[in-house]
Amino acid sequence: MGRQAGRTQVSDETERADERFRNLEDLPGPRLLEALIGGQDEALRAVRAALPQIDAAVEAAADRLAAGQGRLVYCGAGTSGRLAMLDGVELGPTFSWPTERCVFLLAGGLGAFSQAREGAEDEGGAAATAVEEMRVGPGDVVVALAASGRTPYTIAAVQAARARGALTIGFANNPGTPLLEAAEHPVLLRTGPEVLAGSTRLAAGTAQKAALNLFSTAVMVRLGKVFRGRMVDMRPSNRKLRERARRMVAEVAACSQDQAEAALQVSGGAIREAIRALEAERPVSPDAGSAVAGPATGGADEGVGVDPSAPARSR
Repeated sequence: MGRQAGRTQVSDETERADERFRNLEDLPGPRLLEALIGGQDEALRAVRAALPQIDAAVEAAADRLAAGQGRLVYCGAGTSGRLAMLDGVELGPTFSWPTERCVFLLAGGLGAFSQAREGAEDEGGAAATAVEEMRVGPGDVVVALAASGRTPYTIAAVQAARARGALTIGFANNPGTPLLEAAEHPVLLRTGPEVLAGSTRLAAGTAQKAALNLFSTAVMVRLGKVFRGRMVDMRPSNRKLRERARRMVAEVAACSQDQAEAALQVSGGAIREAIRALEAERPVSPDAGSAVAGPATGGADEGVGVDPSAPARSR
């Protein structure tokens, strides 16, 4: 930072104050909320602008993960780290992604998820040590986030992981920052100044969460975890999810709810196995296609004739 005309000049866009909101605290309720939702609109615009970079990261990550038993390694500090953890934790129940294939490197340790340890973001040495201890290597995909793009912990983790052969993806909200330079696949989510100056849990955080939603979902689609638009690898671990699983099987296999329930009972709750069993029982004409066998190219309508058990990358 430097000084000019008595005013501090801030280099990072996310740290700058937007003069439109100089008197934010004086705004009446509706106008305050309009200002805040406007910041959220900017977040989604930033994600849309980054779609080509996210797509490249998805393809690279899916290729790497499909090749073996590599892991998704989520890395960050503060809000960015907590958002990264949230995305990774959801992959298990949503896609049955194995727990052992999801690693979290959070500045300050996993306890920093619920108890902020802001000083831990400066501990670059701890990040390099964590990468080594977790044996991050060529089969792994590191997904690193930092709103500033300058967080020492996150940058050090990416540098160490890349040196060990891992695929590295970096999400940041400021252009021309070290995280974007360090990552093999940089993704700029340029949200600009926050409505509440410097509070990057707002637009920057929303952009990160939305980008992670897109990234991880698209990766799971590419790995064959989705069939006809359904989460066929979902874990039906409560009543709501068991009802969803039954409905999913009935819709995809074109059978009754009772038949779907019976198939799920036989498969032990495994949705794709239940679908395959029901499809196998039904006579199929040569032209009709089935969920049990056939090619796939990934389109919504092209999913007819796709084996839901086959990873997209091996079809």
